[in-house]
Amino acid sequence: MRQNEIVREIRTVVEEVFATMLGTGVTIGSVRTEGATPGPTEGVVSLIGLAGTWVGTGAISCSAATACRFSSQFLMSEYTSVSEDVLDAVGELANMIIGGFKTVLEDKVGPMGLSIPTVIFGRNFTTRTLSKSEWTVIPFESECGSFDVHICLTPGNNPS
Repeated sequence: MRQNEIVREIRTVVEEVFATMLGTGVTIGSVRTEGATPGPTEGVVSLIGLAGTWVGTGAISCSAATACRFSSQFLMSEYTSVSEDVLDAVGELANMIIGGFKTVLEDKVGPMGLSIPTVIFGRNFTTRTLSKSEWTVIPFESECGSFDVHICLTPGNNPS
């Protein structure tokens, strides 16, 4: 799957999820590619595995403050610090976004599996995949703050 296809489909899914679940729009920033081992980060990251004829990982990342604003909007309650509810809300947003992308991807490459979200919160941590593939990073801006959607996909090793 080409990067421009990934970006187009992620953009559509993100716009739908944010309009429906958060009642807000998003704008897309400049897409970039990152190597398999990104540098240290901080904030909240939710990772979801994809499996099928293509395999990889999807992730949503944002600052702790943005995660709290997402959760406040999503759960209609005020969150000013990262809690279990905030981590659950970010995991669910990732599930909706990466799950929606998976559904579109299945139309092109066949059945896909999706793992449950893993949510990480902290400072100065690194996430990486064992794949040598590059990540497509799609930045977005919303009234809740900025966030990135990361996608790393590669053809699977399905024996014929």
